[in-house]
Amino acid sequence: MFQQPHSLRIMSWSLDLVPLPPCALLGGPPLSGLLWTVLLLFLWYCYRVGSDPPSHSGMLKSSSSRSSFSRSSSRSPVDPGHSAPKASAAITMESVEEEERTESYLTPVLSHAPFPTDATAGSRKLYRALQEYAKRYSWAGMGRIHKGLRNQARHNDRPSIQKPHLFYLPDVPSIPFFPRDAHRHDIEVLEASYPKILAEFQAVYQRGIDTKLGWSYQGPKGQTVFPLYTAGVCVASNCRACPCTYRTLLSLRTFISSNSLGSAGFWLLGPGATLGGAYGPTNTRLRCHLGLQTPAQCELVVGGEPQCWSEGHCLLVDDSFLHTISHNGGAEDGPRVIFSVDLWHPNVAAAERQALDYIFAPEQ
Repeated sequence: MFQQPHSLRIMSWSLDLVPLPPCALLGGPPLSGLLWTVLLLFLWYCYRVGSDPPSHSGMLKSSSSRSSFSRSSSRSPVDPGHSAPKASAAITMESVEEEERTESYLTPVLSHAPFPTDATAGSRKLYRALQEYAKRYSWAGMGRIHKGLRNQARHNDRPSIQKPHLFYLPDVPSIPFFPRDAHRHDIEVLEASYPKILAEFQAVYQRGIDTKLGWSYQGPKGQTVFPLYTAGVCVASNCRACPCTYRTLLSLRTFISSNSLGSAGFWLLGPGATLGGAYGPTNTRLRCHLGLQTPAQCELVVGGEPQCWSEGHCLLVDDSFLHTISHNGGAEDGPRVIFSVDLWHPNVAAAERQALDYIFAPEQ
């Protein structure tokens, strides 16, 4: 009789290698050897997973955070003779590598971080508003605003060509004059509306300059303003007098219309008038000047860079730099007239804009 080779006999063996009793729990026939083998392997895997030590990555990360926190605490010891701590950097939950770099404005900020004792009353009021905003929404993305409020007094005391007196947002790249690409859409809208804006200004100007007619005097003699928005508040009567200009403002994407940092209106500077060196209130905005009537003898110097207006064209100016405006023409040249609009700085994030609208909410 023909016999199968030994190897073939091995391959044809049954998988029931071990005789097993019936499974009483399942109430059925004995389980096959393959099923029992899988079950034993699963139990062994569970045992190994439970007995292995925890991963070290999480421990290292937590220890790095603790060491970073301890070092930051040791750098700013509290004088036992005073109850309030001195000014110190914002406490942040960073890893060791991040601590060595410049603090990122996206780093979450602890709401209980100490505030400088030498801060002004205005800075403290703004900081309380920031805390209220963070409680209502989130601290995420508030790192630069938090840092700016803490260091405002220190920034005001140092000599600088850029020194906004109300609020300085750190780590914002700035130059005296910005290119058109920074706000191309809004600039194109304003320049396309130039004829209508000029016609409405001329109609208002011909009625006369009087405070009863909506005009206001700013600074030295010879400078007057017909505001449509002032400190984030719409001047309803003036907007009704210039409906096309008002609709143009509403069509702008970056117009600051919801907080006290934003304004818009017609600015006149008479012949022979000069505005001495001054700083704007904040570096979170750009002031857009649309030239309406610009005599050749008028000049704008921002951060040491001179520039001239052009009728029908816009200039993007960061007025937080030291700036000077002069009109050296004669009476026959008439006043210099621009339509000024405050736009958001392109490097201010959307979350920061929302927070600044809350912090600098206009006082009705």
